[in-house]
Amino acid sequence: MTIRDIIIAIAIIIIWGINFIVIKMGLQNMPPLLLASLRFLAATIPAIFFLPRPKLKWTRLIALGMTLDVGQFAFLFIGIKLGMSAGMASLVIQTQVFFTLVMATLILKERFYLNNLIGIILSISGVVIIGFFQGSNISVVGFLLTLAAAFSWGIGNIIMCKCTNKDEPFTMLSLVVWASAVAIIPLTLLSWFIEGPASWKAAWHSLNTTSLFSIVYLAYLATIFAYSMWGKLLSKYSATVVSPFALLVPVVGMSSSFLLLGDHFSFLQILGAALVMIGLLINLLGTKLFKKTKIA
Repeated sequence: MTIRDIIIAIAIIIIWGINFIVIKMGLQNMPPLLLASLRFLAATIPAIFFLPRPKLKWTRLIALGMTLDVGQFAFLFIGIKLGMSAGMASLVIQTQVFFTLVMATLILKERFYLNNLIGIILSISGVVIIGFFQGSNISVVGFLLTLAAAFSWGIGNIIMCKCTNKDEPFTMLSLVVWASAVAIIPLTLLSWFIEGPASWKAAWHSLNTTSLFSIVYLAYLATIFAYSMWGKLLSKYSATVVSPFALLVPVVGMSSSFLLLGDHFSFLQILGAALVMIGLLINLLGTKLFKKTKIA
């Protein structure tokens, strides 16, 4: 990779890592489903008027928006609102890698290697440790909802694998924007019926620069800019070159959570986090170490 592209990759990772802190900030004065809805509304308009719809079946586009956007971020935002630490959320949600891997093996019949199995075992061990020894900065409900967000992300990844059109290729940005458009109505309706109109009124009266900053950051930096740049890097380099940078997201998330929010992590939480990270690393880079030993 060129130095310029390495800098871009690092910038994306920093944006995504701090993203969890910004979510926490936005939730101070806004209910989670409403914040998620406004995030996707801002990410969609006006971009959707300048980007052609990906030539996909509507059912696939809707399924992608419902899992990758509605499911993932509804669970994540509510989980953080109900007590999940921003730093730990940035780590636990990375278990989407293993949900994706298992579903890809079962549904897409992709190969399953020894390094994948070892990575899953280590990461599950880490998640179990984090789950059983939550500490004061993690709630059980928030933890489980973050796992649900990771599972929904995993389903979305499987659908994403089906969202290809070799005859009429499309950009990552157009797919992200149109999938975001799908998420607006479901999230708005969920917010109206679950959180209630009174919460909308309260959010409007408590609207401040922090709330606006959160929406702008989540929509334009974490979604439009980061995903479009990530897509360009993936189109320019192989996934094996680009993907390892994603391992730094929880590192940035946990570090910024400690520095900016004053979150503290117990020894067992750090141990669990280390096991998850090692598992992710072995899963992603362990094929050379284990020489692609096939299991399934």
